Amino acid sequence: MTTPPPQDPTAPVPVQPGAPQQPYPPHQGGAPFQGAPVPPPAPAKRFGKKLLRFGVFIAIAIAIGLGKWYFNQSDAETTSVGACMHNDGSDTSADLNEVDCTSSDAQYKVVQKFDNTSDADKCEAVTEATISYYQQGSSHDVVLCLKEV
Repeated sequence: MTTPPPQDPTAPVPVQPGAPQQPYPPHQGGAPFQGAPVPPPAPAKRFGKKLLRFGVFIAIAIAIGLGKWYFNQSDAETTSVGACMHNDGSDTSADLNEVDCTSSDAQYKVVQKFDNTSDADKCEAVTEATISYYQQGSSHDVVLCLKEV
């Protein structure tokens, strides 16, 4: 058996019909490559980033809106029956704030609460109530029926 003569590595490789084409040999210095131009890379898809930015913007806007709503509410709007209040104002211009019932600042206890009304006379039907307090809130009106503690 005879061995084939060594082949020149730079010589073209013959292609047989039906056989897969071999890749180009690596470019080795000298003259610039004369093949077909390489197309530019496809532009990056920015839709996902825009959607994410929009979602973050919406979430921040909602958080700011909820924060403004929450902090604009008065203690009379957010308090519940059984809570204790302290008057930081005067008898004619009350400024009730919720305090812990065990605190020495507790002056009144809420025995009934009426939302969306300005009728302080409703507290006359509440037997425990000794004082009625009406407040026009930022989101709705509130009447608190209070008893002194």
